Amino acid sequence: MHFEAKLLSLSTADYLVDRRRLRKQITFWRAIAFAVAAIAIIVLGLRFALNSGVGGAHVARLSISGLITGDAETVKLIRSVADSKAVAAVLTIDSPGGTTEGSEVLYEEIRRLADKKPVVAVVGAVGASGAYIAALGADRIFVRGNSIVGSIGVLMEFPNVSGLMDKVGVKFESIKSSPLKAAPNGFEPTSEAAHDAIAALIADSFTWFKGLVKERRQMSDEELARVDDGRVFTGRQGVPLKLVDAIGGEREAIAWLEAEKGVTKDLPVRDWKPETGLSGLKFTSLAADVAQAAGWSDLAGALRCAALSADVGSDGLLSLWKFSSGE
Repeated sequence: MHFEAKLLSLSTADYLVDRRRLRKQITFWRAIAFAVAAIAIIVLGLRFALNSGVGGAHVARLSISGLITGDAETVKLIRSVADSKAVAAVLTIDSPGGTTEGSEVLYEEIRRLADKKPVVAVVGAVGASGAYIAALGADRIFVRGNSIVGSIGVLMEFPNVSGLMDKVGVKFESIKSSPLKAAPNGFEPTSEAAHDAIAALIADSFTWFKGLVKERRQMSDEELARVDDGRVFTGRQGVPLKLVDAIGGEREAIAWLEAEKGVTKDLPVRDWKPETGLSGLKFTSLAADVAQAAGWSDLAGALRCAALSADVGSDGLLSLWKFSSGE
């Protein structure tokens, strides 16, 4: 009897220890879930604060770099600045150009932004061709003395391997509705008619580019003729040629905004960037999964609703024709 009582006592003790251990584990994982959820809510709140201007008046800094394609993410970012509490925007440009159509899209979005608030461009190492088109959308263009600007022109490049195919005995055949369909294709010599058709495309885009420069930079025909041959210029050369307005960087650009556009002095300058990595939306979804695993169904549901609301208005598909207008 004494032995059975002792055994029962041990079993009860083991049971209590297991219960205590289980309770600690549940408490630990719930604490983790709460921490993740709290961080997710903070990240999501910061995302909305930064991208909707809840943080108050500021100067938005937008970076335009790399190949310009007029991608949906950049367009979305510019539009979000236009609808935010930013009182002005500084475009930091460092790009050799990109597609003509993409540069046109970027220019038009910058002009729409400039209709709502002052915009100034600051060119870094290079702001040529399509990047120069983007800079034309700003109210004023600042450059460094050794920045590269200009390259007013349009080009289309394609490889022609017909000679190599003749040497190796390979022939590419096609059946098409007319001689100019899918021309040039690079597998056969470019016909004179195809060459003329492509040249007409180049000429039309070039006329548009020159007209944009003439209008935005208020140039005469003679002044335009000095800069429209495709060459690039340094910032120092570009000022007297009227390609750009002044030598300077972000400090000078903000001083101009304060002096000429009535922007309040010493406002914070805030970087606006596309989302990368673990965004607020992705983090919120992750937090919802953790909360669900911890048994907090109500919190998980609320987080998923927040993630869904943040995702409304996502960009759709893009259809681009890569028509190069840059280096």
